Amino acid sequence: MSSDQISLGEALAMAIGGMVGGGIFAVLGVVAVEAGPAAWLAFVASGVIAFCAGYSALRLNAQADGQLNPIAYVEQFTGSTTLAGMTGWTFIAGYVGTMSLYAYAFGGYFAELVGVESVVGLPLRSLITLLAIIVFVGLNLAGAHASGRTEDVLVGLKVLILLVFGLGGLYYGFQQGMIRSGLGNLEVSALLAAAIGFVAFEGWELLLFDQNSIENPQQTIKKAIYGSIVGATALYVIVAVVTTNLVSTQVIQQNSETALAVAAEPFLGQFGFLLISVAALFSTGSALNATLFSASRLSKMLVADDLLPNELHGSNSDEPVRPLLVLGVLTALLSSLGSLNAISSFASLSFISIFGGLSLLAFLERESFVTALLPAIGCLGASGAIVGLLYHLATAEPAVFVTVLAIAVAVITTELLYFERSSILAEAHDLEHRL
Repeated sequence: MSSDQISLGEALAMAIGGMVGGGIFAVLGVVAVEAGPAAWLAFVASGVIAFCAGYSALRLNAQADGQLNPIAYVEQFTGSTTLAGMTGWTFIAGYVGTMSLYAYAFGGYFAELVGVESVVGLPLRSLITLLAIIVFVGLNLAGAHASGRTEDVLVGLKVLILLVFGLGGLYYGFQQGMIRSGLGNLEVSALLAAAIGFVAFEGWELLLFDQNSIENPQQTIKKAIYGSIVGATALYVIVAVVTTNLVSTQVIQQNSETALAVAAEPFLGQFGFLLISVAALFSTGSALNATLFSASRLSKMLVADDLLPNELHGSNSDEPVRPLLVLGVLTALLSSLGSLNAISSFASLSFISIFGGLSLLAFLERESFVTALLPAIGCLGASGAIVGLLYHLATAEPAVFVTVLAIAVAVITTELLYFERSSILAEAHDLEHRL
């Protein structure tokens, strides 16, 4: 095996880093406000859906002709280039939502850390959010990417800090008699929160786009995907239990963007707030950088397969310049126009749809009851999460519902117009001749 190929440890770091990267720092507050002390159960529910999707993707990967990727699975097993292209566009939309979430959280933690709300009459969070996007787009254009070794160290540091927070918080909470399960007041809102925070389980699928770079890909990817989803779920559960038990729902609601840092204060004091805030800046910043890198290369691949407009191709340089610039502009627009709840909901909706679709496809390609069980659970779980999320937003937060729905409709309409452009033009020409 080439020494340049990705080992199991590195693959695990990539998958865990992709999920834990910045998601938990950004969405924990939103999930905690909706579910209260039962927020940990929301992450368990999301973890189950993600695990079923991971199993489904691995089943499709094993059945596919050659080492493909999730977009190619759709084309091979359905025979529809349009459906495959729409899946690719949904991936891109989801990554834009995720990057907006990271940038939004980065700005929030920075503003809270320096204790400044505005500069020259403009909100500091918004300014830092925009600046972060510009800086990381610039770094990617310049070809500055973290090495595999650096990423391993960063992921290890993020997980270590979260474990210190989680285990330290649990010890303190039990000592003070503050830890409770939240099951006594369990409501449907806990499961709805699972849908809102589902974006925290995005990231493991990136391994399937880079199989040629991984040692013994079939076995390594399987172990890395299963291990990372289970590990991330366990970490999220610990962090959610600590946060919702040490800090009241009212305080979390007032500090939803920085809930994790606020929750560290009861047992770690001001140092805890500082530690988590700095960790959040590094995590959301590196996650934004890494997602830009991955999304721009996915865009380049889609252009090469004629699934995105050829105008995005640009020069023949190694860096996908035009995709990076377009992604940067879209990310800046979404992060500036949307609230934390709207951005999180849109990103989660994108990935629930993708992962639910993979589960449905694996179910349709089932070989036995055993191979159908997890895909069926994943498909039903994703469907329920989508319906529940939209219903919750429509009834409880209509403004967010309209925002999310408008973005989703715009994305789907654009996708359909692009992939059906030939037939639309043909019908238009036919109509013109008739007239």
